[in-house]
Amino acid sequence: MNKILIANRGEIALRVMRSAKEMGIKTVAVFSEADRNAPFVRYADEAVCIGPPPSNQSYLLGDKIIAVCKELKVDGIHPGYGFLSENAGFARKVREAGITFIGPSPEAMDMMGDKLSAKATAKKHKVPMIPGSDGAISDIKEAIKVAKETGFPLLIKASAGGGGKGMRLVEKESEVEEQMKMAVSEAISAFGNGAVFIEKYASGPRHIEIQLIADNHGNCVYLFERECSIQRRHQKVIEEAPSSVLTPELRKQMGECAVAVAKACNYSGAGTVEFLLDDKLNFYFLEMNTRLQVEHPVSEFITGLDLVKEQIKVARGEKLSFTQDDIKINGHAIEVRVCAEDPANNFLPDIGKLEVYKTPSGPGIRVDDGFEEGMDIPIYYDPMIAKLVVHGKDRNDAIAKMLRAISDYKIIGVETTLDFCSFVLKHDAFVSGKFDTGFIGKYFKPEVLSNGSPENDEALAIISSYLFATQKKQNNTLESAGVKKSKWRENRLN
Repeated sequence: MNKILIANRGEIALRVMRSAKEMGIKTVAVFSEADRNAPFVRYADEAVCIGPPPSNQSYLLGDKIIAVCKELKVDGIHPGYGFLSENAGFARKVREAGITFIGPSPEAMDMMGDKLSAKATAKKHKVPMIPGSDGAISDIKEAIKVAKETGFPLLIKASAGGGGKGMRLVEKESEVEEQMKMAVSEAISAFGNGAVFIEKYASGPRHIEIQLIADNHGNCVYLFERECSIQRRHQKVIEEAPSSVLTPELRKQMGECAVAVAKACNYSGAGTVEFLLDDKLNFYFLEMNTRLQVEHPVSEFITGLDLVKEQIKVARGEKLSFTQDDIKINGHAIEVRVCAEDPANNFLPDIGKLEVYKTPSGPGIRVDDGFEEGMDIPIYYDPMIAKLVVHGKDRNDAIAKMLRAISDYKIIGVETTLDFCSFVLKHDAFVSGKFDTGFIGKYFKPEVLSNGSPENDEALAIISSYLFATQKKQNNTLESAGVKKSKWRENRLN
């Protein structure tokens, strides 16, 4: 494999290119008009504009991307995450074009991409399942019947869903019809598939996922777990590895269940099996993500592996160079998603120019980003600016390192999730490890992020003006007395 195209943008495109470069592989970027000046475009060996900013006119044009591959004699396509990464139809077309898709087979994606077929596969292998419907439900009367049998509260979820879309919480029977209609509508709008199913809402759930890597020779290894319970709108904000609550025995049990699911669909490449863990430490299968995850760096930190390199090696037909017994947990890693969102306004996306953009640095600190100072945050894509990841000798060390890194991260021009993440990391519930997916609802109020009142801001402005005037007066006095003006003082005043 001498040349690969990255069918993605931003930080993940840049992250894949860096690993490819270390392997001596040339890279091709495809980009929309909105990303013409983005760092990933400049970093690639070759770059091709494929359309206007909207994703459906650029990054989702699978046929056009394949045409670029043929023209530039590309050997493989890395899809990153999002966009076409879990599109089995695209993967099939890539294979038919004689190009290597750096990911699982289209057949495995078909089986795991639909939540209902994934649940059926997991159930066959005796993986614990959350109570609920066995298949898709379209009839309201049937939905009410299953809801009563399942018990409240419950979730109505889109079969083809992800990222919290097409998911509705139902507290009582009278809400079933309305919430089901809304879930179906959201599912059709987001995925073009209105199939939904019912699932029991777990009490005090934690979101735990198992990272896998499998080759094409029957070998599959789990790379331990990631704790992903700090979420807003069912979307992750903070992830860590390992989890603070899993015992070695439970870790092994969950890991082996994840491997069983992967082997059931002849999976190859990097993938993730997601579980819910209830307040009694019972775990239940949720879904399988047939791609690299946003939070994969925390697994890389604790295992010492480069998952992108492993994906490429698997795609080249190589066997895994390690076994399950070779993999050990080294220290603790935490990732926070630095998003252009306003936590004080229900985490709504914020757009604008990065007037100031300075990233933290130091031992054990990693920033995967796709922006530079002076760039605009486009309105067309996910609002994530960067992934800030740290590695420490233990969990307390990682928390302290992350808090320092957040304080050193300077972003002016847009609202971000950094202050919110700092609030979480300092909270007793997080520090103690006693939290679940309801953390925001239980503990977060927008006012906790306020750094002061307007009166304080006015006072600071008055003090600053006074100091400036005093300094300038002193400077003029010195000058009139024949003292040479300091260039440093002049620059500072100007």
